[in-house]
Amino acid sequence: MAKRPGGDPPGTRYTPEELAIEEPIKAGRPWPEGPIAMLPVAQLYVRDVPLLRPPKQAEADLLQVLWCPFDHPAQPETALFWRSAATVTDILDTPPEPPAIQFPGYLPEPCLLAPEQITEYPNIMELGKELQRQLEDWRRWQAAGAALDSFDNTPYPLDSSDTPYSKDFYNELYTGRMSLAPGWKVGGWTRWGLTDPLPRLCPSCGTEMDPLLTIASGEWNSNYPDWIPDEDRARSLSSTTHPEPHNPTMLDLARGYDLQLHVCPVSPDHPHIELIQ
Repeated sequence: MAKRPGGDPPGTRYTPEELAIEEPIKAGRPWPEGPIAMLPVAQLYVRDVPLLRPPKQAEADLLQVLWCPFDHPAQPETALFWRSAATVTDILDTPPEPPAIQFPGYLPEPCLLAPEQITEYPNIMELGKELQRQLEDWRRWQAAGAALDSFDNTPYPLDSSDTPYSKDFYNELYTGRMSLAPGWKVGGWTRWGLTDPLPRLCPSCGTEMDPLLTIASGEWNSNYPDWIPDEDRARSLSSTTHPEPHNPTMLDLARGYDLQLHVCPVSPDHPHIELIQ
């Protein structure tokens, strides 16, 4: 086998034909020129999610969420449209598609929603010191009875406070069983993890903003099986109808994180803000 020529500069190590092939590879895929169509991400009706209603717009009963499938600068840029479903009459048979997307995980797989109302609690970092101390009181947890039996716990020796488990155990119990629900959700509490909790203030009026919608990279994960819907438990073990039952939309945001949208409770005309966590 003939050896590659050495040469200086290093470019002489390749033949002209190989260099011609390498140049467009180095250049990457060209970005589209001019405006591109935004992708539909979610369409939610108040009849399915009764608490979904923008402030001071009682007639709006439909929320449409779109995004640009390119980073701006670290995630897709979203657009919210509050509408009255009765006025939506001119419906496109095929929505426009952009000529390119930055990542395959920015293209949602169409699927239907099955909304379910649940109760969740804030991230443990948002609790005050007194509430965090109460979480470490085993007598309070005993009221849950059989709900604790299946939790994977490891007993620790009793200490002076008669607390049979470690602080980490109680934190994990709260986080895995009671705190933030995984998956897509409307409202609820803000998820934190990449950063500690930070104020989410309206850029127009400074009011604390409310969580509107969480766009998730997955509906659940095996670390917290209690959140797996009953109809998905069998499919979570073996699925022939869908390769990833935990992620029917096939989205992948920032390598598995979620995009959370917050809105101002004062006015729907104030811009919403985005948060990756």
